[in-house]
Amino acid sequence: MELIEEDLQELKKIAPHVKTIQLLSANPLVMTYNKFKPILEKINEYLPEIEYIYTQTRVSDLRNKTVEELESLNELGLREISLGVESGDDWTLKRVNKGYTSEDIIEQCGKLTDAGIDFWMSFLNGVAGKERSMDHAINSAEIFTQCDPMLVGTGGLTLFPGTPLLEEVHKGEFSPLNEKEMLVELKTFVEHLNCDCDFITHHTVSASLSGPNFLDRKDEILNALNNEIEHGDMDKYAEIRRNKRSL
Repeated sequence: MELIEEDLQELKKIAPHVKTIQLLSANPLVMTYNKFKPILEKINEYLPEIEYIYTQTRVSDLRNKTVEELESLNELGLREISLGVESGDDWTLKRVNKGYTSEDIIEQCGKLTDAGIDFWMSFLNGVAGKERSMDHAINSAEIFTQCDPMLVGTGGLTLFPGTPLLEEVHKGEFSPLNEKEMLVELKTFVEHLNCDCDFITHHTVSASLSGPNFLDRKDEILNALNNEIEHGDMDKYAEIRRNKRSL
């Protein structure tokens, strides 16, 4: 708390009228309510004009917080949370050790909705490998639709050196998708997603897929994906992915 207060003292000097702040890094809500609430109170103390606090967390970090506690955090400015959900398919969630099920996702996102806190949900394209690709896409889209987030984001699986999943590839225990298969999976996810949200994707394709009003743009996004699947330069997309050095 002393370090946090030092940062807030500095912020008060350089930006005393700030209205928005993002809490970094990783997942601050891993802390209990009784440890996290005083941080928000300090933010309000040093930055009294604060209106909007944003952070990231895991689905499992919400289990030990009641709707009433989340409402209290919302009153202190916690307006928006990004959830690294990755999948809504139970087989895939277990496969990559997420520590929760699709039922947990629905339950915890429901608590955020009841508390008035907006949230993002992320879909990790390719994380199920060839073995479960379509189930991963369809089941994730159905769970995301039920949760009705303000924004859905997608990213493509990139296998970095030194990671257990890449070691599993070398052992023949995981079969990664190629670039075309990744696009087919993403298209399937989009086809089955039916929530009125913003949509962002960090794919290697050049097509512009990100923007607001997903349902209004759904056909446009699907047409763009079909064009990429049929005419895209898969070697180029694979090279872009190979050159990634961080998330």
